[in-house]
Amino acid sequence: MNNIITNRITQGYKTVEFPSDKIQLSEAYRGRPVLNQDATDEDVQKVASICPTGAVNPNDRTLDLGKCLFCGRCQPIKQNFISFTRDYRMFALKREDLIIKDTLKEPDTDSLKTIKKLFGKSVYMREVCAGGCNACDADINVLNTPVYDLSRFGIKFVASPRHADGLVITGPVTKNMELALIKTYDATPSPKFVIAVGTCAISGGIFRENEEVVGGVDKILPVELYIPGCPPHPFTNLYAFVKFFK
Repeated sequence: MNNIITNRITQGYKTVEFPSDKIQLSEAYRGRPVLNQDATDEDVQKVASICPTGAVNPNDRTLDLGKCLFCGRCQPIKQNFISFTRDYRMFALKREDLIIKDTLKEPDTDSLKTIKKLFGKSVYMREVCAGGCNACDADINVLNTPVYDLSRFGIKFVASPRHADGLVITGPVTKNMELALIKTYDATPSPKFVIAVGTCAISGGIFRENEEVVGGVDKILPVELYIPGCPPHPFTNLYAFVKFFK
C-alpha cells in the first residue's frame, strides 16, 4: 500500500488541463490545413494529382476534409497550395462544411441547444467499428485513460446500444456490417445522435470504391457530428465531444 501511494506521489497529476492553450503537439503532427488561394493553377493540379483519395478539387480549388487522409503526400512536393497547422480543433455539424476553400471554420454551436439540454449533464455512447483498421478506435479508447479522462466531462462509453444515448462510429461501412449497424442504431433509445469519427466513417476513405464497402456512415444513418482525421488525434475527438455536448 505504501508503494502505491509513493508511486502516485512520484508520478504526480497525469490528467491534462482541457481545454488549454498550453497543449503542444509534436512538430510532425498534421492538423487543421490552410489553403492558399493565391497558389498557381499548376500547384493546385500538382496536389490534386498526388492525392490518394481525390480530396482536392482543382476546378473549385477546394479540399474535402471528409476525404483527406492527412497523409502529407502533398507536402514533400514543391507546391504552395496546402499547408498543415498543428491545430487539433476540427469538427463539423454538416458534411458540406468539411469542403473548405481556406480553412475549417468552427461551427456555431448555438444550434445544438437541444443536444446540450438533453445530454449536457451526462451522456453515454456506444462505439461501433463498421469495418476500419482500428486506428480511430485506438485513439478513442485512450480518452478513457488518466491523461485525457473523458469521464470528468460526464461523457462515457457503454457496452450496449440499449444503454446508450447515441453512437460513435468509425471505419467505412462495409456490407458485412451494414445490417448490424442499422440494428445497433434501432436498438439505441430515442432521442439519439450519431457521430462519425475519421475519414473512413465520413466518406469511406481509401476504401470508398471497394465493392464490399457501402461508403460513409451518412449513406445509411443520419449523422449529427463529423470529426475529420486519419485517425483524428485524441485531443481532436475530446475537443469535438466537449463542444458538441457541453
